[in-house]
Amino acid sequence: MDELDRQILDTLRRDARTPYTEIADEVGTSEGTVRNRVERMMEEGVIERFTISTHTGNVKAMIEVSVAVDVDTKVVSERMAEWEEVDFVWMVSGEQDIVLVVDAADTRGVNDLITQARDQEEVVSTQTRLILDEQLG
Repeated sequence: MDELDRQILDTLRRDARTPYTEIADEVGTSEGTVRNRVERMMEEGVIERFTISTHTGNVKAMIEVSVAVDVDTKVVSERMAEWEEVDFVWMVSGEQDIVLVVDAADTRGVNDLITQARDQEEVVSTQTRLILDEQLG
């Protein structure tokens, strides 16, 4: 990846629907170059998917999950990623092992997800943080 790839990615992070012609104007290259670079980054797995960010009025939270030492966190993460209100699942280093970023209708929905996480036999503890505001970088 070079600086041009980073500039293209920065634009797509802010709005994944930005037309290639606008990206080309913004970064100072041709539409064909942008298209080719995006396709290459998709093939190489640099771009995993295009997504949207919503502002639904729901309650967003991070549920931090600690699992037992002998647990395969990838298996637990994949299972939790299937839960309807879960937007992202991150395997992380530190005190917690997994972070769920959730978008629930209300605090009861967040609490239900916490209970669902705690009901997993591999889970040792959880810690939850409500997301109060979100700014795109």
